[in-house]
Amino acid sequence: MTSIRRRTLGLVLLVFAVSMLVIGLTSYRDATHEVEELFDARLAQNARLIQGLMQAPLAREQRAGLLDSLDRALAQADNADMSVAGHRYESKLVFQVWQRDRLLLRSARAPRSPLEASRDGYGSAEIGDFAWRIFALTAADAPGSPGLRVVVAEREDVRGELVTLIALRTLLPDLIGLPVLALLLWWAIGWGLRPLSRMAQQIRERDPHNLKPLMLAPLPRELAPITGALNRLLEQIRGLRTREKRFIADAAHELRTPLAVLGLHAQNARDATDPGDRQESLDQLQAGVERATRLVSQLLMLARLDPDQDADHPRRRVDLLGETREALAKLTPLAGEAGIELALEADEARDWPLTTEPGCVDTLIQNLVGNALQHAPSGTTVRVSLGAEAGRYRLTVDDQGPGIPAAERRQVIERFHRAGPGAGAGLGLSIVDRLVERHAGELTLEEAPGGGLRVRITLPEDASPALC
Repeated sequence: MTSIRRRTLGLVLLVFAVSMLVIGLTSYRDATHEVEELFDARLAQNARLIQGLMQAPLAREQRAGLLDSLDRALAQADNADMSVAGHRYESKLVFQVWQRDRLLLRSARAPRSPLEASRDGYGSAEIGDFAWRIFALTAADAPGSPGLRVVVAEREDVRGELVTLIALRTLLPDLIGLPVLALLLWWAIGWGLRPLSRMAQQIRERDPHNLKPLMLAPLPRELAPITGALNRLLEQIRGLRTREKRFIADAAHELRTPLAVLGLHAQNARDATDPGDRQESLDQLQAGVERATRLVSQLLMLARLDPDQDADHPRRRVDLLGETREALAKLTPLAGEAGIELALEADEARDWPLTTEPGCVDTLIQNLVGNALQHAPSGTTVRVSLGAEAGRYRLTVDDQGPGIPAAERRQVIERFHRAGPGAGAGLGLSIVDRLVERHAGELTLEEAPGGGLRVRITLPEDASPALC
């Protein structure tokens, strides 16, 4: 698992190191150039000092004595103790003084051959085993020193060593400061992330059953969206648990009575001595099992259609008229036993394409027509009609039962709400309402023309998840 602290520190150090590398290379190049310029200036300065010394207005005997003294001093420089009277790089700097083709004076390490014989100014040359940086200066003819030429040279390896040493020392504070900066950044990032650590600790120590909102203060601005999202999630979980508990309590309450009745019928069948009474108890037991099975199926259907469940189920194109006809065919035997006629009205000449979840139309018909069959009296008709307009379909179910008062029509959609004698578990219309909502449709309850109940469902032709 990647640590935010380590990741942030790594990114910061990477950016800092790359920046310091670019800055360091630029500084090294600039420092090298400036030191090279300084050394070149020293060569020119030494050449002019020697030129001025050699052009001093002296008599011939005095000039000869001066050259002899300089020659002895330079010879001693080659054998001197550099730790006391000089520098170890002193012998790396050489010079020659020429008067036309005659060598007047040279340093101890300077060769007798000309270092630079052609042009004045700066240049480079290979002499012996080393490369040399050279500056040559030819003086204007003066009394006593016609054709005087001074050549000063410095070994390139010594110059390069000095330049590198000076440039690298300018980078040394950055190299030493990088680890120190890393430690300071580690501490600073840890201090900045302390509110996040406190929030994580509070969540870890929280009771799993405590779904109250997180209370963190003071709260940094960056953590406010995270805390808000967590609090919304906790609120959703709390609502889900509340609905789950209510559903379990309602289901247990609804199943308690049917199971007690089943037990009573089973006890009567076992204790009955008369075959007729035993058969009657068994018939009632079978009917009770069917009612309990229907109730469990409706409860499972209602749980599957819960708004908090994933509504993005796969959808397919179906024939609304064909699906309706097949669902009514399944209910025909039940309608025949109750003495009720089922009628379907639809335009057979047109197509009825509908994008919906598998089994949606069958579930709607089963619940709506099933409820109508329970309440409609024998000898009446339950009429199912299909209509279409403006890309939407209308599915209408009319019965001739007692109907539902207008003040109670909203309540019958709630689960476990029963209306009238012979009512079921009170889940049919609730399941229908959930299905219609998932398909971006509309459910309305009205009074039927024959005095019963009219249930009208309006569904879009393309009830895709994007519309729901």
